[in-house]
Amino acid sequence: MAKVLIAYYSRRGENYVNGSIRNLKLGNTEVVAAKIKALLPDADMFRIDTVRQYSESYMTCIEEAKQELREQARPEMKETIDSIDQYDTIILGYPNWWGTMPMVCYTFLESFDFSGKTIIPFCTNEGSGMGSSERFIKKLCPSATILSGVAIHGAEAEHADREAEVIARMAK
Repeated sequence: MAKVLIAYYSRRGENYVNGSIRNLKLGNTEVVAAKIKALLPDADMFRIDTVRQYSESYMTCIEEAKQELREQARPEMKETIDSIDQYDTIILGYPNWWGTMPMVCYTFLESFDFSGKTIIPFCTNEGSGMGSSERFIKKLCPSATILSGVAIHGAEAEHADREAEVIARMAK
């Protein structure tokens, strides 16, 4: 079996869920990443996070995210991994922010050479699906094989067992 890395960005705390703001102990993407990890116990996990934390207020956070997108910012990652050389497959999870992935995911993808790797994207969202994120992943990682992404309704993350199974099968 190929060596797998599950890399994900997820927002805890205030989130938009089914039309209202709710406080989440774990972000939706993190919930799904954990489900995938349970199905792929030999996979490694890496939580992508930013040095500069976003506002605790969801409404302020989305404005910060919009500004980063406008500026094509590359937020600094709080931690990194030394290398992805040992991985054949990278499962990349993130929420859909403004039709794409959070800008720190761009930072992550630009930090490594994904040549010859397979990337399996999954995205939690409240109705906007994968947005344009797959197109940007292909642009950032032109020498990687990018599989079709799996869009998961964020409010259903706790019940996304079938979607996690699909992603895990793709990684095997």
